[in-house]
Amino acid sequence: MRMNDIGVIGMAVMGKNLALNFADQGFKVAIYNRTTSISYEVIKENPQQNLDLHETLEGFINSLSKPRKLLIMVQAGDPVDKVISACVPFLDEGDIIMDGGNSFYQDTQKRFKQLKERGFHFLGVGVSGGEEGARFGPAIMPSGEYNAYQLVQPFLDKIAAVAEGEPCSSYVGNDGSGHFVKMVHNGIEYGDMQLIAETFTILNRGFNTPIPTIQSIFESWNTGDLESYLIEITSQILKVKDTHSDKYLVEMVEDVAHQKGTGKWTANASLEMNIDSSVLTSAVFARFMSEMKEKRLQASRLFKKQESHETLSKEWEGKLEKALYVAKLMSYAQGFELLTQADQKYAWNLKFNSIAKGWRAGCIIRAQFLNKIANAYELNASLSHLLFDPFFESLVKMHIQDLRDVVVLAASKGIAMPTFMNALAYFDGFTTAYSSANLIQAQRDFFGAHTFKRTDREGIYHDEWK
Repeated sequence: MRMNDIGVIGMAVMGKNLALNFADQGFKVAIYNRTTSISYEVIKENPQQNLDLHETLEGFINSLSKPRKLLIMVQAGDPVDKVISACVPFLDEGDIIMDGGNSFYQDTQKRFKQLKERGFHFLGVGVSGGEEGARFGPAIMPSGEYNAYQLVQPFLDKIAAVAEGEPCSSYVGNDGSGHFVKMVHNGIEYGDMQLIAETFTILNRGFNTPIPTIQSIFESWNTGDLESYLIEITSQILKVKDTHSDKYLVEMVEDVAHQKGTGKWTANASLEMNIDSSVLTSAVFARFMSEMKEKRLQASRLFKKQESHETLSKEWEGKLEKALYVAKLMSYAQGFELLTQADQKYAWNLKFNSIAKGWRAGCIIRAQFLNKIANAYELNASLSHLLFDPFFESLVKMHIQDLRDVVVLAASKGIAMPTFMNALAYFDGFTTAYSSANLIQAQRDFFGAHTFKRTDREGIYHDEWK
């Protein structure tokens, strides 16, 4: 019987493409899918690839060289547990199970603990990059016991995207940290996408800018500080004409954006850990709002807005570029603040510069901007907040007024820009030495005797306030 280097369970889009990627790198790959016909279709479509199809899970596992290395690529949640339970009877102590799906990090923590108690290694492997990334080089965020990671590192490094000569697949930390980092990546992705969409909207509706001109602006921005995959694909999207009308295709796409839930997980995690992730969370809320299509149509008829007659100037184009950059920084700052809090809670010993480097290629948020973040953490590994980095401090001081001007203009025109507005509110709140919370704490003490601290002396106090 042929012995394989690695096995992939689940031949949907991501599993299939990762299996093909492994095969491209010279590995002998076993594949298994509960519906065998899907596996046969993969073989039929890729007859030249070094794939070994198995109809039974037992045969699949027995074909793997020890310690066995198998990657589960099925829908997150209960399906992962069912696959693990089905595999365990055929595994030996020391075998390595990897979950490469979009699993919730606390599920990964439970599976890690349960399988460790039974003598197996379990790695939570965050994978980003979609179909193309999986096939030709994703960003990979592996976590679990380091000695187990070392056994699969050559496989992951080989299939990962490469940025400046380094594979985007560095070890993250223990138990569920890889899936937590992937979750935060997705939360930042929500923020990035919404920021870009809002920028498009104010250009198009606030300044009445034709789509070809907007396309040229995004294309130009993609050669500068805003260079990123999402800016690049936006410029490509805006080129496409509709084949059924004289409009651009983007104009014919219904304004309802769906989601798979990882953005909500990021929002929930920030609430649980007392972290302000208002930019990321407002991007999730914006998708909720988009789904209220019928009510929005009704409200738009009741509360009509005046048409804007602004014309885009070079000055405003520059302001928008810098405002987007600053708002993007606030979004990433919130994401890394959440990573910092989780690191302290779970003692993962995260390396933030490695995380930023790992996102530079292969993943959806890949961007030139991430080099700046990696540099910030390389200069100061204990940096407590991105705004305390000298480069970002200087940049924000120069361009915070641009963000402020864009938010004011949007508000005056009735253009919803929740991520931009929350980015500014976050900055203003974060840079406020003495906030409005004193009154809130006084109110809490008034109606609930929740006590308060004084600014002029030590101790905990309560007042009757009467």
